[in-house]
Amino acid sequence: FFLSFSFSRQTTFQDGGEEVEDGAVYNVTLKKVQIQQAANKGARWLGGEGDQLPPEHTVRQYETSKIRAIKAGTLEKLVENLLTAFGDADFSYISIFLATYRAFASPRAVLELLLDRFGNLETSSHGEVANLNSLESEMVLRVEIASVLRAWLDQCSEDFREPPDYMCLLKLLDYLKNNMPNTDMESRVQKLLKQFQNQEVEAVDGFCSTSSSDLVDGEELEISNPEEFSSFQDHVVAEQLTYMDVMLFRRVVPYHCLGSIWSQRDKKENKNLAPTVRATITQFNAVTKCVISTILGTRELKIQQRAKIIEKWIHIAHECRILKNFSSLRAIISALQSNSIYRLKTTWMCVSKDILLMYEELSEIFSDHDNYLTSRELLMKEATSKFANLDSSEKENQKKSQKRLQLQKNKGVMQGTVPYLGTFLTDLIMLDTALQDYVEGGLINFEKRRREFEVIAQIKLLQSSCNSYCLVPDQKFIQWFRRQRHLTEEESYKLSREAEAAADTNVLSPKSQKSMVKRISTLFLGTDVFTPPKEQPPKSSPVGGSSGESTDSASVSSCEFNHSETEDVCVTPVSSPEDPLKKVQLRPLHAGSDSNKGSDSSKGSISDPSSGSDSGSIPTRDLGLVPSSAPKVLPVYNRQSGGSCIIRVSMDGLHASVYKSILITNQDRIPDVTQRALLKHNLEPDAVEDYELVQVISEDKELVFPRDANVFYGMNSHVNFDFILRKKA
Repeated sequence: FFLSFSFSRQTTFQDGGEEVEDGAVYNVTLKKVQIQQAANKGARWLGGEGDQLPPEHTVRQYETSKIRAIKAGTLEKLVENLLTAFGDADFSYISIFLATYRAFASPRAVLELLLDRFGNLETSSHGEVANLNSLESEMVLRVEIASVLRAWLDQCSEDFREPPDYMCLLKLLDYLKNNMPNTDMESRVQKLLKQFQNQEVEAVDGFCSTSSSDLVDGEELEISNPEEFSSFQDHVVAEQLTYMDVMLFRRVVPYHCLGSIWSQRDKKENKNLAPTVRATITQFNAVTKCVISTILGTRELKIQQRAKIIEKWIHIAHECRILKNFSSLRAIISALQSNSIYRLKTTWMCVSKDILLMYEELSEIFSDHDNYLTSRELLMKEATSKFANLDSSEKENQKKSQKRLQLQKNKGVMQGTVPYLGTFLTDLIMLDTALQDYVEGGLINFEKRRREFEVIAQIKLLQSSCNSYCLVPDQKFIQWFRRQRHLTEEESYKLSREAEAAADTNVLSPKSQKSMVKRISTLFLGTDVFTPPKEQPPKSSPVGGSSGESTDSASVSSCEFNHSETEDVCVTPVSSPEDPLKKVQLRPLHAGSDSNKGSDSSKGSISDPSSGSDSGSIPTRDLGLVPSSAPKVLPVYNRQSGGSCIIRVSMDGLHASVYKSILITNQDRIPDVTQRALLKHNLEPDAVEDYELVQVISEDKELVFPRDANVFYGMNSHVNFDFILRKKA
């Protein structure tokens, strides 16, 4: 009889430990593939069932291969690894390196190493080239260099935009003329150089600028006319906001979002840093302020008219949800949750029940529960889907949603997904705070870059999905949107009190940790309400949480980074060792201190995620080396775990939303943390003795630490991990 064989493959991975070379450390994984050989004809003659041989007649073969992934190394080794990564079966290395190398090197430094040291066939020390005179070896090196350069041009061509000299592109072109003449690569670089030279510098914030220079001659900034705003259909407004968001999000350069880069933009010399991220933030703030100005800008509006405008914005938010535009959706929700809008008790009572329920469902998308798990899961679920996945617990809203969605499907046009960028900025800043840039021996910690790339890859995926949108600009709406004069926080608060002065002392405060929307629902249904403390006028800070003159220094939404103001505290107390703190005293806050941490004005502010971290440099005090296998659970804000946590430190006298995130361990004492906080705030680290660090317990209490106290064990873990750095009297 005849036997014909089939093969089934089973793959297992085994940790192979580490390999250490001069200037590099590698993680080794053993990939073991079992090939089970079985007969499908004649197997029954040997007593097999069906087409399978009995176990004693099964032939098993094993193939074992080694996968090396660089964990840490010098810059030279990391660049050299670009040429050997495929041989080591580390297939994603080139993409990870290109997406993150700007955190530790410049394009010129990488290009010089790649071309001068490893790309020079006469002097190259590249290990795979055993015989430099061998034509085969030269061809191998040429192919490797070409593949790296091709990937660089494909994925990060903006790295070569260096007007007016374009030194890197000229250097690359010179190399190609000498080593790869008359190739497609040379032609491509020439075209790119010509394109850059002929292009005018594009204003990435062209759609969201509100400066008078962007207006047509004779036009001035104005407060919205309610009738003009009402003339725009809800879906048209949502489509135009999505159009502007898509144009800006597609331009975002992913490495601009890296925590070590984005957190540095407050320094004077970095005022033009990360312009693509600043543009999306400016647009977010513009949408939020537009919502507020349309509701409060006209004093003559009656309560019912103002309620109709709120309803219209809720409908627009719902249309944004159908278009999968989570950026403008969150901007609208943040505006409606701002202090000046939220306090309009009588107005909210005039909003219909169905629309309030719709608002509640939209707000729940951005619930801060479990690190914003709902919005994260929804974003990833819809990242590559053709249309939105709409679910509603209210039947009428469900019918409307499905009807609008069906209209979209009937057009036969797929949709992309515009994310709320603050989520990614948060993750990248926390990664930058929790993981060190360098490990033992001064080697660059590339494991940190792999973790960052997991976030960067999501941004790139969503940018790619945005190509599916087919939206046409409506110049009438865009001009209207640009003309809107944005109210400062003081102005909006004043107008809000004028609109409903009678309810000034008995309004619900967003400071409460429960869902604001649910409380509005209880208002409508007539249940009992509580009377909070008397409202305080907001501090001199705009809706954006920054100075009124500069909206781009603000960022996206306090709901993400300043969630200490809105979230329920959920931490596990850690038992302290014996006598960890000499003495702790509680005292009232000074009049000049920042006591607005939990103020209701912060609920809807558009604060700065980037302020959450500023860890572009290595702290002066070493926190310990990154272990061979990084912990899967990183230190987080508001929770002590594994002997570490992240705290937020703001400077006394500044707005509460302007803070820096700092990693502390159970070994850190007051001088160490104070010095690190000073560095983060760009102050002299030697002035430690001139400052004191206190933890904000409540609006009228704070925790003062003795000079040598252990911060980790001495802090109150039952309240938000918010600290103030104050100059001693």
